[in-house]
Amino acid sequence: MSDAQVEVEKLGGGGSSSSEDSGSQRAEIFERPTGWRGYYHHPVTQVSMLGFVCFMCPGMFNALAGLGGGGQLNTKDQANSNATLNATFAFFAFFSGSITNVLGARRTLMLATWGYPLYISSFLVVNIHSGAGAFVVTSGAILGICAAFLWTAQGSLMLSYPTEAQKGMFISIFWTIFNLGGVVGSAVAFGLNFKSTVVGNGTYVGFLILTLIGVFLPFLMVNPDKMIRTDGTRVNLVSHPSWKTEFFSLFVALKTDPWIILLFPMFIASNYFYTWQFNDYNGAIFTIRARGLNNFMYWTSQIFGSIFIGYFVLDQKRVRRRVRALYGWILVFFMIFVVHVWAYFYQKTYTRAEEAAQGAYKIDILDKNYAAHVWLMIFYGFLDSMWQTYAYWLMGAMSNDPAKLAVFTGFYKSLQSAGAACVWAADGASASYMNIFLSTWCLTVAGMIFAAPMVYLRVTDHTELEDETL
Repeated sequence: MSDAQVEVEKLGGGGSSSSEDSGSQRAEIFERPTGWRGYYHHPVTQVSMLGFVCFMCPGMFNALAGLGGGGQLNTKDQANSNATLNATFAFFAFFSGSITNVLGARRTLMLATWGYPLYISSFLVVNIHSGAGAFVVTSGAILGICAAFLWTAQGSLMLSYPTEAQKGMFISIFWTIFNLGGVVGSAVAFGLNFKSTVVGNGTYVGFLILTLIGVFLPFLMVNPDKMIRTDGTRVNLVSHPSWKTEFFSLFVALKTDPWIILLFPMFIASNYFYTWQFNDYNGAIFTIRARGLNNFMYWTSQIFGSIFIGYFVLDQKRVRRRVRALYGWILVFFMIFVVHVWAYFYQKTYTRAEEAAQGAYKIDILDKNYAAHVWLMIFYGFLDSMWQTYAYWLMGAMSNDPAKLAVFTGFYKSLQSAGAACVWAADGASASYMNIFLSTWCLTVAGMIFAAPMVYLRVTDHTELEDETL
């Protein structure tokens, strides 16, 4: 759920720069195709196909990551792979917009999806040949590059198809389909490994087939330049800023709105906590089939957590925005302590050395203590979705200008990838479970404490005129 959201907001920045250039085109109305072609070329059909591309590729990645160690008993290779993945993602994301401008969003999508079956296949290889860990790490580095380009192309297409009044609906369609990928992938893994003590080759083959379907789906999508929106205007793709412009914009944003610095600890924590959740809890103390069920419950709870805080708290128009910001902060801060105090009592009962020992006890779905442990995974899913939703909402409350929001989410993307790379590297170096857990807890608390002055002093009931533009 955390990488995808970052790029969607980032790519919104190109929209304003292209709007003036395409003003005359928007004024011209074209006749939409009819018959089956009208349905196939419909923007809803195309954004749905885009959702299924990400359902098959990043969705399967999320499902595999949630199993802990990519489903492997030894999680070290997957931890090192994720460290390199996040490092290459953070670096190449600065250049992905420029290259997408040259290749076009659809061609970029075609090329970028290949990183996902490569990554899935590396776990199949290491499942057959245990000494092939270097392949997993290398495929992670390649996937980081591909993911940077995939999310750039995805955001470009998703933000271009709808009319101004349809953007919320189109984003909802995409995110619903995409997030179901993690749910369905987890269900598949649970079903295939219900009677297994290790993840079988069939699970990886199933994931590999699904990602390969995702690779070929872009070939069936309509070229964006042939698309006509529902209001009769032609689709004009977002023009991404060059990497030089992006770097300069970061400096300008810091100078004109330094409050964003107070959100940096929150940004760093936004992908940091996945390591302990997936590898050091789900991957450490559960049987394979319990991991699969935990993963299914985790991604399902994400949907409800995001709806809860987004709709029932942050979007309540009957309450002033400043009050909603405070309510959201209190809710997330409260959830941090509920979840981590709960998790602490579990974490202090096991160590990395004990869980790595031959014949170590693993919690199964039929055990009496399983119910309480799976509820912790459910609450972690709630916390993750609320954290990510609240972070995006805060950035949106700071400005309505797509260019400025693109810079803010650029900070978000870079810092979350840097934080994730560090903690995955620590996990790969066999840092103690307790140290990783405590660092996660402290960082999440620090993120909210540092954000508190920004929430109180910077968030207003209405966006001021000087905050509208970069």
